Parts: sequence; structure tokens; C-alpha cells
Amino acid sequence: MTDAKTEKSADPRVVIVVAVATNGVIGREGDLPWRLSTDLKRFKALTIGKPVVMGRKTWASLGRPLPGRPNIVISRNRDFAAEGAEVTSSLETALELARRHAATIGADEICIIGGGEIYRQSIGVADVLHVTEVHAEVDGDTRFPAIDSVIFEKVFEEDLPRGEKDSHAMHFVTWRRRETAE
Repeated sequence: MTDAKTEKSADPRVVIVVAVATNGVIGREGDLPWRLSTDLKRFKALTIGKPVVMGRKTWASLGRPLPGRPNIVISRNRDFAAEGAEVTSSLETALELARRHAATIGADEICIIGGGEIYRQSIGVADVLHVTEVHAEVDGDTRFPAIDSVIFEKVFEEDLPRGEKDSHAMHFVTWRRRETAE
């Protein structure tokens, strides 16, 4: 027996992966405002083998496709091309494409990796948030939206001491969308 609920459960989870400073900053002038080797290793482990969805500015900051992951870039510019990635014009279309990729490669998650506007659009549909809380207040021009603890609950936390190649100490938190009464 197949119903809408069963089909929905087969969909890959939409997961946001982000590093956020204490003051909510996630970026400055198209780049990250820190160097966090420890977090980059965690980012790779969380996203490898899964479709990644990002905005044009995040794509530009990376400078290349992330290997081992289908790369999907959202841009309103119909003429925009991203070598090594697929370009769509909306989050909805990007998620549809990511779901097809996930089914093809057997991934159970789609990773949203930035930037600020894409996070704002996707937090309403995200199932899981993997947040690296960076222990710093930094200057920046891009912020992450507030996490609503009525909608999301913390399910995992871990302190990450400042590694040799890290500019700051970190705290890693996983949030999961709360089950809602229907």
C-alpha cells in the first residue's frame, strides 16, 4: 500500500550545513570570515556522495565544483553557466533536480550549503540543520536566519577545540525538525 506519507518518507532529507559566528555572520565579501580546517573536514564528511545545492555567490567563492557530489547552483540570471555544475533558477527546481540525483546515486540527503539567501529560502523546508557555531564575533555582510526552537530541536552537540589550523574554537550542533501533530 502506497500513500502520500509513505512516498514522502522515501524522499531524501533536506539538510542545511553551515558555520555561523556567535553574532550570526556566515560570510564577508563573498568569502568565509575564518579559517576552520576542522570544520572543512566535517563539511566534507557530511556532504560527500550527496547532491549539494548552493547559490551563485557560494559557487563563485568555491571557484570549482565540489568533487564527489552533484553540484547544483541557483541563479536568477538565465545566462549564468557553471562548469561542472547544473544551474537552476529557483530553490524548488534545484530541490527537484537534487532529488533525482539522490535517487540515482542512492543518497538519503540533499545538502544546502549556502549562501545567506539560499539558507533563508530553504530553512522552511529543511529537515536537519548541521550548524558549526564559531566562537567569535566577526564582521560580515551575510547572516544565517535565526533557528526557531519551536520548529527545530537540538539532537546532538559537541565542543570542537581550536585545532592547529583553525582560527577559532567551535561547537557543533545538529538540529532536527520537530514532528508536528496532524
